[in-house]
This record gives sequence, structure tokens and C-alpha cells, in this order.
Amino acid sequence: METKKINPLAIVALKDALSTIYWYKKDLKLFLTNTLTDQTVFLYVDWEDYKRNIVDKIINLMVKNTNKYYDDLINLMLCVADIEDFTHLKHLEDGKLKIQQAHDAVKKLRRLTVGFELRMKEEIKSEENKKRAQEQRDQQTAIRGELDGLRKAYCDLIVSNDPQRRGYELEKLFINIFTLFDLDPKASFKIVGEQIDGAFSFDNADYLFEAKWVNSPVQAKDLDSLTGKLQRKLDNTLGLFLSINGYSDEAVSAHSSGRRLLLLMDGADLMAVLETRIDLKELLLRKRRHASQTGNIYLKISEILK
Repeated sequence: METKKINPLAIVALKDALSTIYWYKKDLKLFLTNTLTDQTVFLYVDWEDYKRNIVDKIINLMVKNTNKYYDDLINLMLCVADIEDFTHLKHLEDGKLKIQQAHDAVKKLRRLTVGFELRMKEEIKSEENKKRAQEQRDQQTAIRGELDGLRKAYCDLIVSNDPQRRGYELEKLFINIFTLFDLDPKASFKIVGEQIDGAFSFDNADYLFEAKWVNSPVQAKDLDSLTGKLQRKLDNTLGLFLSINGYSDEAVSAHSSGRRLLLLMDGADLMAVLETRIDLKELLLRKRRHASQTGNIYLKISEILK
């Protein structure tokens, strides 16, 4: 493990400052107790010793074990360097002199610790970034595991000859997918035949969702029902229609003109999400952006991932 280095002059200045800002050992002990996170160093200190010996012992132990006490040592320096009020020394004999000595000692330490706070913040930020990256990796691993199970369930449905079972299982599949991607699926999901109706929220918009699993491409009339519902909703309500076997050219053309309210998704899109080739949120963003820019509400996954 790499040993972290601290300017020796800053260590000397810290010792001098700690020995002068507090006259009584009980005040020094209280300050150190409230400042240091790792207080195992106190186990080796004789608080009946002279104050400068106590300070010397504590700081030397921390410097000797820099990898263990580094953060505490830097924080102690910064806390001491931030002290500006020395009026607690005023009532002592030669109070003015003691205040001036404490002020000078802290001022010297402050000069030597310039940059420590910035460096510490950078190190904290670096550690936080590493932690966040690891959390994201862990989350992605968990999501991949969940999606793998959902993919297997979907593949079982593909070979199923039971339309009613397929409808119910597809409903559960999508509730699980929307939940997994934090899309807040609404409890109003229901099945009519092999068609699923539901709702979810994404990117400051509410979506009505319908899914249809029939052997042929969906026609324009099949999309009319969802479009009618959307026209009766607020302006920020959009629709996502899933047809496992795609759409006719007529259906895409008819609903790509005028005010575009729908985004179209097919079985290939669904499989790409389940195989983690694209994030569901990214898929929706790409489809919505493409619809806004081109008017085409049916951007295929082959175009997105080409």
C-alpha cells in the first residue's frame, strides 16, 4: 500500500498550534475528541503528561501510521487552521501574549495547509465516483440477472399455444419490466383478450400502454383505440403500443401524420431490451426523439443499433 506523505513543516506547525491554542489539557482533549474520528490513538497517550508531550505523542503516532490516520490528520490540520477566535485565552496571565502566539501559530499552519482542502475534496470526489461506479456496476449486474429471467419467461411464451395464458403472462412480464426500469407502472393494467392496457410514467410524461400479440402485423384500426384515449388526456400524455409481430405500412403511415401521440414498439425491440442490448429508457428516448425530428413513430431497433 502506498504511504501518503504530508509536508513535515506542516506537521511541526500543527504541533505548535495545538500546544498554543489551548492552555488547559482538558480543553485540548475535548477538541481532539470532537475532531478525530479514529480515537484509537488516545490509547497510547498519558493525559497526565505535559501538554506538548501529549501533542507530540498523538501527532507522531498519526504520522507513523499515515495510511490509517491520513484523513483524520488532514481534517485536524484544516480544523485548527480554521480557528480564528482565541478569546478563551484572554483571562489567562499574559492573555494578550498567549492570544498572539496562538494566532501566529495558526496563521503559519494555515499557510502550510493551502491546497490540502482542495486535495482532500478531490480525493473524496474520486472515492465517491469510484463508489458510484461500483454501485452502477452492481445495479447493472442485478438488472441483467432480472432481465435474463424475464427473457426466459418471454421465450416460453413464444412457443405457447394458449392465448389466454400468453396474455396474462405478457401482462406480468411488462409490469416487471416497467418496475425494473423505475417507470412506475400503474395498477390499472388489464387484459382484454390478448390485448393489455396499462400506464406508466417516464421523463416527465405519462404514457398509456397497450400490447397486442397476434400472428399478423397490427393494422391502423388497431391503433385507433389508443389514439382515441390519448386525445381525451392532457397534452403531456403519450402512448406506447407494442405489437409483437410488428405493424403494417398503412398503420405506421396513418399515425405518423398530424399530432403524433404514439410510439411503436415490436417484438424485436422487446428482445433487445431483454438481452440487455439496449436500456428500455434509452429505447424510449431514441424513439421519441426520432418521432419528433422525422415524424416516423416506428424507429426499429435495427436502425438504433446498426
